[in-house]
Amino acid sequence: MDNLLRSPNFKFIEHDVIYPLAVEEPVDWVMHFASPASPPKYLSYPIETMRVNSEGTMHLLQLAKEKQAAFFLASTSEIYGNPTVHPQPESYFGNVNSIGSRSCYNEAKRYAEAITYWMNRKYGIPVRVIRIFNTFGPKMDLYDGRVITNFINQIMSKRNLTIYGDGRQTRSFQYIDDLLEGIIRLLGTTYEQPVNLGNPQEVTILEVAQVLKELMKSNAQIEFLPLPEDDPRRRKPDITVSRTIMDWEPAIGLHDALARTIHYYQGQYIH
Repeated sequence: MDNLLRSPNFKFIEHDVIYPLAVEEPVDWVMHFASPASPPKYLSYPIETMRVNSEGTMHLLQLAKEKQAAFFLASTSEIYGNPTVHPQPESYFGNVNSIGSRSCYNEAKRYAEAITYWMNRKYGIPVRVIRIFNTFGPKMDLYDGRVITNFINQIMSKRNLTIYGDGRQTRSFQYIDDLLEGIIRLLGTTYEQPVNLGNPQEVTILEVAQVLKELMKSNAQIEFLPLPEDDPRRRKPDITVSRTIMDWEPAIGLHDALARTIHYYQGQYIH
């Protein structure tokens, strides 16, 4: 990814995507990452989140059509909702509450996928779609409200670790470098169906808390809070497709990824 960004032919254009875009230069790829992914963030801006993923997706697809460019959509594992199939393959349609509190994000992403594939069918726009499972790493906002940054922030601030529910719900955490590698590999293929990008190593939230306490030499206590509405009980990607079409799977284990992330924050923040 760094090599791509340093290329003399690469130009980054920032724009508020809920409005139509006018770009004079030639365009090879239109890549849509413009959405909050943290539950506290998208719940603070629910309408904006839905507009970015609906109107914004349409405007970017129209730009791709106008420029005869390929279109890339960063979708999410949240489109599977609280899954009844485990692990979740790309063929699973999901179990989503369309009017629940999380619908501003997961239903918006489901719509974004739907309009992407209709533009692909009708106008032949080349598309690539990834469904990102829980991802973390350096430079995340420590106050972004996701579990790993929450725990690191709380340990560094010498506070209790807050766990929602009983902590036995599972997630599959991947390091940011693995995600970026997966994106680059997918761009080099002609595969147009959705692709899961995530780590099939499934861990409970309690296990993550324990690993972080050990790595950070903390004796922080755990405080249990009510589970939010529609919070998924299990999350684990089936990555058969990514292994098959682009020989990709995560290379960085959870312990190493957490150690790298902790090292970054301990060098950046003093509490």
